[in-house]
Amino acid sequence: MNKIKMLVCGMLGAAMLLAGSAVSAAEKNKNTPPKEWTVWLESLKREMISKGISQKTIDEAYKGKNYYHPLPEVVQLDKKQTEFVLTTCAYVNRLVSAKRVQEARKHNDKLAKKYKKVENKYGVPLPYLTAFWAVETNFGQNKGTYHLIDSLTNLSYKNRRSKFFKSELYQVLKIMDKTKLSEDKMLGSWAGAMGHFQFMPSTYNSYAVDFDGDGVPDIWNSFDDAIASAANYLSSLGWKKDEPWGMRVSLPWNFDFSQVGRQTTKKVEEWKKLGVKTYYGYNLPYNAELKGSVILPDGRKGPAYIVFGNFKRVMIWNRSDNYALAIVNLADYIKNPKRKWAPLYADEQYVMNSDEIKLIQQFYNKFVRNKIKEDGKLGSDTRKAVKFLQHKAKLPEDGYPDYQLLNKIKNYNPKIGFGVPVPEEKKPLKAKTQKPALKTAAAAAKKTKHK
Repeated sequence: MNKIKMLVCGMLGAAMLLAGSAVSAAEKNKNTPPKEWTVWLESLKREMISKGISQKTIDEAYKGKNYYHPLPEVVQLDKKQTEFVLTTCAYVNRLVSAKRVQEARKHNDKLAKKYKKVENKYGVPLPYLTAFWAVETNFGQNKGTYHLIDSLTNLSYKNRRSKFFKSELYQVLKIMDKTKLSEDKMLGSWAGAMGHFQFMPSTYNSYAVDFDGDGVPDIWNSFDDAIASAANYLSSLGWKKDEPWGMRVSLPWNFDFSQVGRQTTKKVEEWKKLGVKTYYGYNLPYNAELKGSVILPDGRKGPAYIVFGNFKRVMIWNRSDNYALAIVNLADYIKNPKRKWAPLYADEQYVMNSDEIKLIQQFYNKFVRNKIKEDGKLGSDTRKAVKFLQHKAKLPEDGYPDYQLLNKIKNYNPKIGFGVPVPEEKKPLKAKTQKPALKTAAAAAKKTKHK
């Protein structure tokens, strides 16, 4: 009996070993790069060398690794889109919470003791730098743990933004070439953003500063270098220390919404004549000659703002009205420590998801025989397209898509445009021969009487 047990156990053990070997072989085959990838990777390396990257840096960056992944996580993240677009209020409230404001004020107080010289040198107030630091990495806690050579190599291969990511990969290799930092130090977000303030590699090469004087602009581990680099970047964008970013405003009932948008710039005195006032109904407290724009990030039913040059410079950092509003609102709280935090509120409004925005983009491209990206995102080109369609549909031209525009598009008739179709004239039915109603009623009464 024991011999039988031993025989069975032996057979089971052998079977398990064979199964394990089969799994290992399958796993190995799964992660073995196809020939196409290998050929492309070698071509990529040669291209980088032709652009000036040293062979030594290429060897250091790849050193026997091909970084092939059957289903790269970073590629999936790049393709992923948010289903619903957050309103300005929801977005700002998420990034500028009561807790975030409290922490930002504490950090700013500490920074002021050491980094006033950074503010003086570059002309960028510390509250703004603190706000960027808070929003970008939660005060340095979320700098990113993705290996940049791995991530950017995969994002450069047959991806929707391959050209952009290949350019950023070149910039990372350039950093390694210039600073002699090893590849294992090259860590950041899945898309390549690095350090305390999430610089893209190209931004690093243009604006990173060695503020602590050790010979290397280290935006990962030297906060001296990181904050000075952020200040240098904003200063290079033309930041004006004594210029306001803007404020929330109120608009008159008869305001011409075709005037909104960052592309329309007017003097403060001109906006006053058009009825623009502070949110609480007072006159705008700015120099009459200062030029700015009125924006409606969520359309005419959401909050309105007048914004000036520094706001637009924040948007060069991140091309989103909502992002810029989060930064400047947080900076305002930091500058005014006695100001009590309060969430932003707005009237309820229809928020479109990405599929609905894509439908509008597709309609616009077909309608005007033009081409904007059909990506389901409400970018500046899409806002211009929406304003154009609103003008054609005789709707308020605020550049914000809503259900009214969507219904107009769904019911669009090429023969009559956006107009409401006039119902066809119905021909009257032929009258049937019948006795007059009174006569019929009298006859019925007479008949009843004889009964």
